[in-house]
Amino acid sequence: MQNEDVKSTGETTGPSGGEIEEDGTEAGKSLREENSDLRSELDDLRVLYEATIEHGEAVEDQLAEQSTRLEALSRQLAKYLSPQVYQSIFEGRQEVKLTSSRKKLTVFFSDIAGFTETADRLESEELTALLNRYLTEMSRIALKHGATIDKYVGDAILIFFGDPESRGVPEDALACVKMAIEMQEKMSELEDIWRQAGISKPMRCRMGIHTDYCTVGNFGSNDRLDYTIIGRGVNTASRLESLADPGSILISFETYSQIKDQIKCKENGEVTVKGIAYPVTTYEVVGLLERKAKSTDISLREISRRLDQLAIDAVESLPEDDREYLVASLHKALDMLEPEKE
Repeated sequence: MQNEDVKSTGETTGPSGGEIEEDGTEAGKSLREENSDLRSELDDLRVLYEATIEHGEAVEDQLAEQSTRLEALSRQLAKYLSPQVYQSIFEGRQEVKLTSSRKKLTVFFSDIAGFTETADRLESEELTALLNRYLTEMSRIALKHGATIDKYVGDAILIFFGDPESRGVPEDALACVKMAIEMQEKMSELEDIWRQAGISKPMRCRMGIHTDYCTVGNFGSNDRLDYTIIGRGVNTASRLESLADPGSILISFETYSQIKDQIKCKENGEVTVKGIAYPVTTYEVVGLLERKAKSTDISLREISRRLDQLAIDAVESLPEDDREYLVASLHKALDMLEPEKE
């Protein structure tokens, strides 16, 4: 009986008893189940992490694509605004709302003399190509000198200096006149190109410049704005342009007083301007007072030889308009070469 009791006790309480073995098996099973659950959760987390990474990469690609599209769209829209205006808006220096201010600006007007007659002789495709080439060249020069291009109206261009960026009234006026001089020089090059294209009558540009107070800012409605200038100064510049001879630059005394130490001009009399009670004294721009030496492939002797040859061979065959233009150009060159009179 004792042996049976001992055996029975061993089965229930012994080191290797059945009940203890059974308890150990349940604990192991529980641990295995917990481990299985943890592994399952880890697998779920791994799948979620990988999905999150993939989604993040997809979102990043979409954002990069949208950013590229926005940049491309922004570059396209920028072509409808002057670069200074575009930059000031995107940098937050200027709000897009109905607002304006008065500033002293230098205003520039230009158009092509006799353009309507030339346009009537050309097909629309030829006229479009000619006009776009002209406006492209003039705009490139304007932006080079820091101008704000207000608008194009056919062959006419309205430009101003002094807003939204200004270097001071004298520097703005000087930059404007230098721009006009370079534009006239470029017109001489374009005349040769146009003549080769079959345009027999040379196109010459009239330019007017005036320095005065103007109202500048956003005009229009809350739905459609136009950044432009209005006022007496704009009217005066337009009037000077209409009075300028083809191929010349006519400026007001207000502009002349700002640039006279660096630009050679000759007085051109007084004109009346609608809305102004007093006459406006005008000056015709001749050129820079001090020209820096420029390297050139054509020597002065060669230029002289070519002029002699032109006088001998070509003058009699030139049309009257071309002859007058050539004579005017030579007179202008002589004026620039003459020393300043005390």
